[in-house]
Amino acid sequence: MRINIAKPLIDEDEITEVSRVMRSGMIASGPETKLFEDEFAKYVGAKYACATTNGTTALTLALLAAGVGPGDEVITTPFTFVATANAILSSGAIPVFADIDEDTFNLSPSSAESMITEKTKAIMPVHLYGLSANIIELRKITDKHNLALIGDAAQSHGAKCGDEFVGSLADMECFSFYPTKNMTTGEGGMITTNDETLFSLVNSIRNHGRPTSTLGTYEYDRYGLNMRLTDIGSAIGRVQLRKLTEFNSTRARNATLLSELLSNCDGIKLPIVPQGYKHVWHQYTIRVSDRASLSSYLRKNDIGSGSYYPRLIYEYPHLQQYKSDCPVAESLVDEVISLPVHAGLSTEEIKEVAECVKNWLIS
Repeated sequence: MRINIAKPLIDEDEITEVSRVMRSGMIASGPETKLFEDEFAKYVGAKYACATTNGTTALTLALLAAGVGPGDEVITTPFTFVATANAILSSGAIPVFADIDEDTFNLSPSSAESMITEKTKAIMPVHLYGLSANIIELRKITDKHNLALIGDAAQSHGAKCGDEFVGSLADMECFSFYPTKNMTTGEGGMITTNDETLFSLVNSIRNHGRPTSTLGTYEYDRYGLNMRLTDIGSAIGRVQLRKLTEFNSTRARNATLLSELLSNCDGIKLPIVPQGYKHVWHQYTIRVSDRASLSSYLRKNDIGSGSYYPRLIYEYPHLQQYKSDCPVAESLVDEVISLPVHAGLSTEEIKEVAECVKNWLIS
């Protein structure tokens, strides 16, 4: 597409740092990864950060560290990428799907609380599209019921709930650095936490259960896997992290302009940002009655769009047995479509996207 739905922004800064690391000979997980972890933890206001191979393994690792296992239940949203539920399955646990909030698309705290049983071990909200879930209310619920709160922050690097960054409020938050995200390492993930015990566990489990996660140590305290991020990926991540505030500001500018240009259009429901929240606009998602028609019209005009997500994840074969009653999610899933908003777009391109949507409305 001439105007794509997503675009990783990589330039000579990242290339230079990757070359430096490769010339050093330290290309596995090492000092560069430790620096990336420390810098990311500082950015989100957490005490600790643990880099992983990707966002999915970050979720799996966090669940293992929280003691989630066979027979346990983890409450989450059906309106998300399938990795959220797959991570729960990979721990041996059962995904329990609660409904979402109509305005934010995020997990409804009241619905989540209504799904708690004696088997519930954790609640896993997703901070969808770059907007924090109501982590404050969810924190109250998990504290009340003595549950773990593990966030899926794959789309919300730099988002805030109140004055606090996503990454500093849950027991653990799990980030993805896939190329389409607000910042990238190519492939990679990160877990942030303020709990020293949880950090020690994730640090150990991601490196075969070694007690200090030190390569070359042949002592193993627990079950573990290889979920380490390389120093090559970390070198990219350190540069991207320094650019993240600017990337997010550009996304916010683009989102504001889209909302201004589409504000008086009948037939479109624009995204809502609750008071006190900072949205980082991983996606700019509107609601329309005929998503397929709009997507086709945009495509004919060489403009990309995306349906995130075209089906609720409990509709897929391996998750159908866990289907639950989520009327709000079921009413919204056929209406959502995301428009280009990424940091690589110019003001003129944003105007062109908005104009194309308007022309579709009157066509």
